Amino acid sequence: MIRICTADDLTAICAIINDAAQAYKGVIPADRWHEPYMPPEELKHEIESGVVFWGVEAGGELVGVMGIQDRGEVDLIRHAYVRTRSRRQGIGSDLLRHLERLTAKPIFIGTWSDAIWAIRFYGKHGYRVLGRPETEALLKKYWTIPERQIATSVVLASPGWVST
Repeated sequence: MIRICTADDLTAICAIINDAAQAYKGVIPADRWHEPYMPPEELKHEIESGVVFWGVEAGGELVGVMGIQDRGEVDLIRHAYVRTRSRRQGIGSDLLRHLERLTAKPIFIGTWSDAIWAIRFYGKHGYRVLGRPETEALLKKYWTIPERQIATSVVLASPGWVST
């Protein structure tokens, strides 16, 4: 069952993100890794910044989450994670399709350049990696991340996005 997450879900969302983010350890630049990957304060800040989380519930617990953030003319998919033990069951695909149905706007997704599995996942759903100049411009326009993260990230655009 897909449902919108509430304040009561903050602990579960943090647990899912921090469990699933272990996949990044040793893959992303060491200076960008920290434990926990997303502290509760950072999650609260993301929600205050407009990220709305949706989750898949199975057996009475959240097993996957994905956020969507309205950035005016576009929406961003933010913080998409599935518990390690629940991967490869279609949870991420279900969440992505659900969030796509919530908007008619183009969708951008930012991820780490070396997170090949994430890039493949979105590619399988029709998203395409944008070129370096456009990636950098979009990351600076729509995200609030440090230069180091911009340098080590990519942006994927939803099907039908025409570069400007």
